Amino acid sequence: MSAPVFIVNTGIITAIGSHTEASKQSLLAGTSGIGKAQYLSSYWVESIPLAEVACPNFELADACRMPRHLPRTALLSCHAAQEAWAPFSKQPAPFPLAFFSANTVGGMDKTEAFYAGLRQNPLHGTPADFIYHECGAITRLVARRLGFDGWVSTASTACSSSANSIMQAGQAIRAGLVDVALAGGADALCQFTLNGFNTLGILDRQPCQPFDAGRRGLNLGEGAGYLLLMSERALRTYGATPLALLSGWGNANDAYHQTASSPEGTGNTLAMKAALDTASLQPEAISYINLHGTGTENNDLAEGRAMDLIFGPQAPPASSTKAFTGHTLGASGAVEAVFSVLSILGGFVPPNLRWKQQMPEHHVAPVTHLEHREIRHVLSNSFGFGGACSSLIFSAC
Repeated sequence: MSAPVFIVNTGIITAIGSHTEASKQSLLAGTSGIGKAQYLSSYWVESIPLAEVACPNFELADACRMPRHLPRTALLSCHAAQEAWAPFSKQPAPFPLAFFSANTVGGMDKTEAFYAGLRQNPLHGTPADFIYHECGAITRLVARRLGFDGWVSTASTACSSSANSIMQAGQAIRAGLVDVALAGGADALCQFTLNGFNTLGILDRQPCQPFDAGRRGLNLGEGAGYLLLMSERALRTYGATPLALLSGWGNANDAYHQTASSPEGTGNTLAMKAALDTASLQPEAISYINLHGTGTENNDLAEGRAMDLIFGPQAPPASSTKAFTGHTLGASGAVEAVFSVLSILGGFVPPNLRWKQQMPEHHVAPVTHLEHREIRHVLSNSFGFGGACSSLIFSAC
C-alpha cells in the first residue's frame, strides 16, 4: 500500500477572505470577491472587474513581519504559508522542512515600478529594484522567513503551477524523501498580467459565469494558498491531527497550443485519469469536482468534454470557485485545494455563482446553490497555458 500523505493544516488569502475560516464563511454565504480593484494602478481597472485582496502591501508586510518593499506576491505567499505553519512554528523541527511553492509573476510589480521610473528619469533606480523579479526569488524569500531550510522548489507552469507544487510534495512524501512539506503557491495582480490577458481577449467586463452557455471570459484574481503535508512518521512525532489526505494526482500535456486547451480535452482527460489511478479510485467514488472553470470559451468546453469522457452524462456535483475568487493564476490550484479540504471537513459543495444556462457541447451542469452532503473524495482540476494539465484528489481520513 502507498504511504499516506496527510494534510494537517491550511493557509489562504484571496479576495473572499484573509484566512481559512473567513474563506469558508464566504463560500457558505455565496459572497464573491470580484469588483473594482483598489490597489492595482492600471488604465483598465475602471472597466475590468478584478478579485483583489483587500489589503495594502504595508499591512501584509507588517502582518508577516517582512520588509515593506518586497513584491506583493511574496507578501501574499508568506501570509498564507504562515497561517498553515503557525500551529507548529514554535516546536523544534525534528525533520528537514521542505517548501514546494509556485507563482507565475514573481516580483513583476517591482519591475514595473522600476521601468515606470526610467521613463521619467533614465538614471532612476538600480538593479536592486528588480532583484526579486524571477519566480524562484519569491519562494526563497518566504522559505527564509519561515525557516524552511530543507528541500526548496519553485513551480511555474501557468495556471497549474501550485497544483504541481502540491503534487511534487505528495510525491516526495510518498517516496520517503521528505516528512514535512509546505506546498502551494501565490500570485499577485500586476499590470503585465492584466494587459496580457486583455490582449488575448479573454477577460470578462462583468463578473464571470463559468460553465454557462453565455460565458464571456474570466476575471483575474490574486491570492495564495498552502497545505501543510506530513508523512505518517511526522504526524506521530508532532502529535498532529490530520484534516484530510492528498490521495491522488495526475499531470499531462496535450501540446495543442500556446494558450488554448485542445477542444476535445485530451490533456484534461489524461490528468484526471492519472489522478484517479494514483488514488486507486473509480470515477463513481468522486463526491465533488472543483472545476478549473475559468469562464472562457475554450477552457470550459475542453474540461466539460473531458468530464463527459470520464464520468458520462451523470457527473458528480461540480462547481467552479473562480466565480468567487477570480482566476488567481499560479495560486489557483492551491487556493482550490484549500477549498477542497473545507468541502470535505464541512460536508458542502460551494455553488457555481451566476450560472444560468447549460452548455450544449457537454452534460456538465454545475451546482448553483450551496449543497450539504457527505464528501469523501474531491477532484480538483487546474489546466494551464501550453496544455499543462494537473488534477489532484483529496480524501476524507
